[in-house]
Amino acid sequence: MKPLALLVLVAAPLPLPASAALSPFYDSAEKIETILGSGAVADALHQAPLRSIENTGTRADGADEWMVHTQECDLVVYLIAVPPDGPGMTTYTLDVPKGCD
Repeated sequence: MKPLALLVLVAAPLPLPASAALSPFYDSAEKIETILGSGAVADALHQAPLRSIENTGTRADGADEWMVHTQECDLVVYLIAVPPDGPGMTTYTLDVPKGCD
């Protein structure tokens, strides 16, 4: 084999898997962005300012349970994972079972 051909073979990138896992930090950020970007959550909280958002567990069907706290209300919301059809990141749909009274 000629030296130039050998160099090309050695320098060529190796094939990598088509999809890679998103880091837990960025996955959590995606979940929080889904909650904060939701008009349904804003309406359920009556547009009150937020105190905190925390992941509080998992529903029986696998949806992530999150608690959104304001001074007057603790709102439970659920995030349902929507895996990508191919390479890409998981996105989430939101389930807001009830609002604050």
